[in-house]
Amino acid sequence: MPGKVLHIDGDPNYLKKCLTLYEKVGVPVYGFHCNEKEMRDKVGSLIDYYRPDILVITGHDAYSKSKGSMDDLNAYRHSKHFVQTVREARKKVPHLDQLVIFAGACQSHFESLIHAGANFASSPSRVNIHALDPVYIVAKISFTPFMERINVWDVLRNTLTGDKGLGGIETKGVLRTGMPYNKNSSD
Repeated sequence: MPGKVLHIDGDPNYLKKCLTLYEKVGVPVYGFHCNEKEMRDKVGSLIDYYRPDILVITGHDAYSKSKGSMDDLNAYRHSKHFVQTVREARKKVPHLDQLVIFAGACQSHFESLIHAGANFASSPSRVNIHALDPVYIVAKISFTPFMERINVWDVLRNTLTGDKGLGGIETKGVLRTGMPYNKNSSD
């Protein structure tokens, strides 16, 4: 059983592209479009309803030099909203391996997202990331057995953006295998 994903995205078009790729690679996913500013208020009830193994929080972000230094969350379009959403998710599921979280978007404040409780995030070098990069990371997590650790470098080198746009911490996979397997089963 590959890990179930709940993908919350601030852009309905990017969400649709991601959902298409999840389906193509066989990752079970629930997609939900939500404005970045509202994600914090909705993430708890979505986690309760869908019970995901992996949570993806994406949308749009950008660093604005005119609004402050790179260390100032107020200088980012939506990084603080992503950070607040990660914190709310961690209130529901505090353990890093019971709910794996990917958070962030183009130029997001990587360090704050990791400190808030994300396992993987964007963007260490404040670069734009490819919209499908979170799907590549999540697919690796979803199909790695829960007794195995994910090598962060192995995951990042298989993304389009690489370690300039994405990073993370050591995390366990979420795949579970069982016997017997009935391929006609709907569950």
